[in-house]
Amino acid sequence: MEHVVSSVVPGSIAAEMGIEKGDVLLSVNGQSPEDVFDYRYLMNEEEVSVLIRKPDGEEWELEIEKEYEDDLGMEFENGLMDDYRSCRNKCIFCFIDQLPKGMRKTLYFKDDDSRLSFLQGNYLTLTNMKEQDLDRIIYYRLSPINISFQTTNPKLRCRMLNNRFAGDIMQKVQRLKEAGIVMNGQIVLCKGVNDGEELERSIRDLTTLLPELQSVSVVPVGLTRHREGLYPLVPFTKEDAHEVLEVIRRWQRRLYEEHGVHFIHAGDEWYILAGEPLPEETTYDGYLQLENGVGMVRLLEEEVAETLLHLPGDERSRSVTIATGELAASFLQRHADRVRERYPNVRVQVLPVKNKFFGEQITVAGLLTGQDLIEQLKSRDLGERLLLTSHMLKSGEPVFLDDRTVEEVENALQTKVFIVESSGNDLIKGMIE
Repeated sequence: MEHVVSSVVPGSIAAEMGIEKGDVLLSVNGQSPEDVFDYRYLMNEEEVSVLIRKPDGEEWELEIEKEYEDDLGMEFENGLMDDYRSCRNKCIFCFIDQLPKGMRKTLYFKDDDSRLSFLQGNYLTLTNMKEQDLDRIIYYRLSPINISFQTTNPKLRCRMLNNRFAGDIMQKVQRLKEAGIVMNGQIVLCKGVNDGEELERSIRDLTTLLPELQSVSVVPVGLTRHREGLYPLVPFTKEDAHEVLEVIRRWQRRLYEEHGVHFIHAGDEWYILAGEPLPEETTYDGYLQLENGVGMVRLLEEEVAETLLHLPGDERSRSVTIATGELAASFLQRHADRVRERYPNVRVQVLPVKNKFFGEQITVAGLLTGQDLIEQLKSRDLGERLLLTSHMLKSGEPVFLDDRTVEEVENALQTKVFIVESSGNDLIKGMIE
């Protein structure tokens, strides 16, 4: 694969050397990079020799002196600098298999590429990795790596992933542990499959990987209404959630006494489903599993409280609506009430939106679509602006999962949309500014 330069950072070394968009990187220090990790490793020198081919075919060999680990400032058309590796599993819980037809093609691509774990935080099953892939991780000292375990029972893991090679997970992670590679893990829990005694076994086995395996999250399987012909999974009940939390808390107490960390963490959905209060902030060990839905609600509460401490309040007048998934609505309403105490003339209504697109069992805000927002909000008085979380949008683009745009939603609702990032400070700003 050719490494075509897509852009050059202004004022960077590459810009000073005359490298431009459309140039092709041929080699660094005489080696052609296989992918982005080869490239970064080769760049970790104070003197590098870079071979560039210009669009007219002329080749430039550039001798560059720089600070150790300094990048040249080139971006490439393919950020991975290699083909993306697709997943070979047919997991019984795979969310992509539950997508309706007619969505954009990129949403149906199943990745299981170890390089995306480091670049984007993706979780890997490790079934797509050969020995040389593990060797590269160890050689380059790539950490942390995020691993999707599901279970440590070899036979059960093969059945859950529908892959006869999936049972050697513990041998692979043991190699990473011995090499000092930092890891985080997750267990997607399926009722009647890997819960109960199987969950106990998995947690017990995974504790042997401490401290290199620094955290493991347990999250409930997401079930859409598009499951025709798929494994017959059923949703967890309130009683189930209580039982899962009891298992996790018992292990947390034991592991904190023995290792000083809680290690095993429950996704926020378990507490909300069980109707139980969220754990204190210290329980999350520094929010290692934040992007996996572990501690997001608690962190937002802490950030909102901290932001409001420094706001004196006044008589400004605002009328704002927050639209969110059913899961977070009550928590956001509590934050809106706190704002009202400081700003009595700021009216904030929180409207939970049902997920008709994927099915009403999907309650997180990040999976709401533009069409559901339009259909359920078009008859409501939304005030001066509508606040939506950035998790609803395609990364870097104002596009929802159903390809509706923010502009389309604004036009349909005749209301200005304000996109809120994930922090409590951004949420407060969206309400009062």
